[in-house]
Amino acid sequence: MKESNRIEITSSGSLPDMLSKEEFFEGFSMPRNQEIMRIFKDLDLVEHLGSGIPRILEAYSTDCFRFTENFLRMTFPNAWDLSEDEDVAMPEGVENNTTPQVNDHATPEVTNHVTDHVADHVTDHVTDHVENLILTLNGSMSRTELMEMLGLRHNQTFRENYLHPALINNLIEMTLPDKPKSIKQKYRLTPKGKALQKELKK
Repeated sequence: MKESNRIEITSSGSLPDMLSKEEFFEGFSMPRNQEIMRIFKDLDLVEHLGSGIPRILEAYSTDCFRFTENFLRMTFPNAWDLSEDEDVAMPEGVENNTTPQVNDHATPEVTNHVTDHVADHVTDHVTDHVENLILTLNGSMSRTELMEMLGLRHNQTFRENYLHPALINNLIEMTLPDKPKSIKQKYRLTPKGKALQKELKK
């Protein structure tokens, strides 16, 4: 069923007896019909890797899934056009960003000068949400990890108020920019983001 604010998919039959909800969300695959799965795999129509649910959880929370004795219902809010989600790595304006970057081979003096300049420039132009994201990001972290650290449950809130603004302002970047929907996708601070984080921690 497709509504203006959501898409609902109801599947007959609940989880197999040997598959728990936790295992289901972790991507463990247990086909109900092994022969059909073999045929689909031979035709390259399926991967049989169990990657579908973890990919969904990159965009939606587990709250979208409802388990009953005889059915599994998935309700996906129409938060944004998923066909445009691949552009999230390079939102409009990012490619033209002219903010000075810190070269990995720069001397400490140059690095400190540039980072201080960048921090002074951006501190007054980011929201509290983005600041919290910058302070939370440590190394490379997935969307799920960041949402958990920030105490967020709704992907739309995270994407619109945290992730997208940080990407637009070139404060964070994807670790796999060529595969924006990869299950292994993570985010890390750019030199500009590191400068802001340094300033915010003062």
